Amino acid sequence: MDNNSYWKKNLWILLFGTFLTGIAFSEVIPFQPLYISELGDFSKSELALWSGMVYASSFVVVIFTSAMWGRFADRHGRKRMVLQTSFGSAITLFLMAFCTNVWELLILKCLQGFFDGVIPNSIALVATSTPRSKTGYALSWLSTGYTSGFLVGPIFGGFLVKILSIRVSFMVTGMLLLSFFLLTFFFVEEHFKPDPSKLKDKKESFVKILKSFPNTHFVVWMLIISIALQIMNNSINPLITLYVKELMGNSGNVSVVSGIVAAMPGIGMVIVSPWFGRFGDRYGTNKILTIGFILAILFIFPQGFAPTVLFFGVFRFLTGVSNAAIFPSVQTLLAKGTPSESTGMAFSLNQGAQAIGICIGSLMGSVISSIWDYNVVFYVSAFVILITFVLVRWKVPELKKP
Repeated sequence: MDNNSYWKKNLWILLFGTFLTGIAFSEVIPFQPLYISELGDFSKSELALWSGMVYASSFVVVIFTSAMWGRFADRHGRKRMVLQTSFGSAITLFLMAFCTNVWELLILKCLQGFFDGVIPNSIALVATSTPRSKTGYALSWLSTGYTSGFLVGPIFGGFLVKILSIRVSFMVTGMLLLSFFLLTFFFVEEHFKPDPSKLKDKKESFVKILKSFPNTHFVVWMLIISIALQIMNNSINPLITLYVKELMGNSGNVSVVSGIVAAMPGIGMVIVSPWFGRFGDRYGTNKILTIGFILAILFIFPQGFAPTVLFFGVFRFLTGVSNAAIFPSVQTLLAKGTPSESTGMAFSLNQGAQAIGICIGSLMGSVISSIWDYNVVFYVSAFVILITFVLVRWKVPELKKP
């Protein structure tokens, strides 16, 4: 069958499916600390530590399994990977509703990390089943799908907890992912033929892969920036609900407000990203990256002394503005700074770097807040970005070019 006869159907099904996946994965974030608090009698510092550990656990597993699943997809097809990851994630999230202690939740979060890959494999499936002349169009639509899901998820999850309960919310999340599995199984087509060369590929070391780039120094620093950005964002994400609860005086609709606040960076990023993209094309991506670093430092630090939830929410939105400048700039610089035959590997390494940053950030945030308080996490995060900015300006001459 010709690609033209089924690629649009694949696109719209996977667009809807990744939207559901974005909701499913992001809706549980705002109330996860509240759920942990129900699973045991924890002090404030213990709750912060467990929140960080549970949040980080799935990403720790991703670091070690992403390459394995990538090779599996090359050998057996992307549709099979979408089916495996969506079904595994659906069952895992559904089972989280029945946890009786925090250790069970931690194990299931690790299992969730093992089945991670729904969205990357959906992207790969659309890219490989779409005519080359339509690939940009298709992927831009797919990006809109899962980004919108991640924005809607925290707000949807907050209201779901208020109307129903935390445990029922996990069940709904699992059912959303199961519906994606069924849609993909019955309606998505892939005419996959394995590449014989992929079947013979041997696993290469991380260092060997890095050395294969013509400009290894530049690629390494881009990966360092990605790690620092994820440290900044994810030292805070597991603690947002606890910080909001404290700002609200431990009363009110914490789950709803936390969901709205958690969505603010994503909303800010979606609104201003196109503007930064056009500005970067005209004046240089390196300038946008510099602006993003400066804005991140200015916007993160004040969150540590937020007097109200409204103040905190506004600066979370502004953090999304700084993210809109930095994240796409790193991706653009990687694409421009690596040969076309190496760009795919560069982005794979960048995905791994982000997972490392998420693990470090979430664990760092939980440890800092357990020793001192939540507000100190924001000060340390701003310091991490400041140091990264200084080092990048010093060590990466490519970013100083006009």
